[in-house]
Parts: sequence; C-alpha cells; structure tokens
Amino acid sequence: MADSDLDEVMSRLAEMADPAVRAVNLKHGDEHGVNLSRLRGLAKKLKKQPDLARQLWATSDSAARLLAILISRPKDFSADEYDAMMRQARTPKEQDWLLTYLVAKSAHSEELRRRWFEDPVVASAAWALTSTRVAKDSEGLDIEDLLDRIEADMKHAPERLQWAMNTCLGTIGIHRPEHRARVLDIGERLEVLKDYPTPRGCVSPYVPLWVAEIVSRQEEQSRA
Repeated sequence: MADSDLDEVMSRLAEMADPAVRAVNLKHGDEHGVNLSRLRGLAKKLKKQPDLARQLWATSDSAARLLAILISRPKDFSADEYDAMMRQARTPKEQDWLLTYLVAKSAHSEELRRRWFEDPVVASAAWALTSTRVAKDSEGLDIEDLLDRIEADMKHAPERLQWAMNTCLGTIGIHRPEHRARVLDIGERLEVLKDYPTPRGCVSPYVPLWVAEIVSRQEEQSRA
C-alpha cells in the first residue's frame, strides 16, 4: 500500500473500526475504535510516508492520527510542527504516541522541553521529556529546582500534569540517589497516587513504594 492516497486509507480505517473496541477506549479517554495490532499491521504495509502522515493528522480523526505517527520518522517534522501537533492532540493515546515515538527521539526534543515547560497546555509533555533526561542524561538539569516545582505544584496539578510530575519525581529518586531522601519525603507528604488501584504484580505509582521497589530490584541485580 505504498504511496496510498488519503481517501483509500481513511476507507480502510473505517472498515477496521470496531464499536466494542471504541467503547473500551472511551472509558480511558481515547476515541479510536481500531484494534492497535491491526493498526500497526496497516502501518507496516504503508511504510513511512510523511506527506500522507500530515494529511492523516489533519483529519483530526484519532485512529488516523495514530496511524500518522506510525508511518512517520522523528526527523520528518520541524520543531514548530511538533509544537502544533502536541497542542492539537486531544486524547491520551495521541499525546503519548506522539511524544514517545517521535518527539522524544527527534533532534528537537530538548528545544521543545524547554519551550513547553512554562505553558500549561503542553507542560505535561515537558515533564515527560524531563523524566527521560533524568534517566538518560541529567547533566545540565537543575534537580533541586525540579524538586521545588514538584513540591509546590504537583499536589493540585491537573491529572495529566500530575502524573507527569509524579513520574519525574520517581525517576529522580531512582536514578539520582543523592536526592532520594528528599524525593521520598516529598512523596510521603504529598501522598499523590497513594491510593491508586494497582493490579497484583504491578508496581504502585505512589513514589515511596515505586522508588523502594525499583531500587531494591536494582540492588538485587547488582548482587547477582
């Protein structure tokens, strides 16, 4: 299906739509009704087509936007295009895939992280990119300033931003042992996600439990 036109692909997505899948996704804030395995299969057939990806994204259809991400490469879009796309993304899946598959792997990730930090519309994306920096290369980051911001704002932040800040807090605790005591203190006092229902066998997102569990696993691996 290389070099397919927009109408052909949209018709294929309509055929793949399943009301049962959509009903499940709507419970999680998403809108698409296409099984993701089938969507990935279609993307594999289409291969990388940045022009088609732009057309799919412009439809505002959630399944089309997810497909657009799958047929794109991080280098295919400019920083301004990524900025516009992140602001246009409506659903958690669109936002997560755009950030994880494209923005975070692009040459614009640091520029956008800095650009988005003070903008409440896209601040959650900036915090997600910051978590990646903490885990992979924290040189140049002011960790104390990040902890100050988290301590001041996370408790009452909107849900998506709160999750992103909580992830950054836990990531600092795991990867920066010199800040671990403060991370645990912040987590214990703010109690963000303390009562979040966690399936058996999964790690709680509550930072004191999460950090303790991951650090314990790392110590066990180092002794093995």
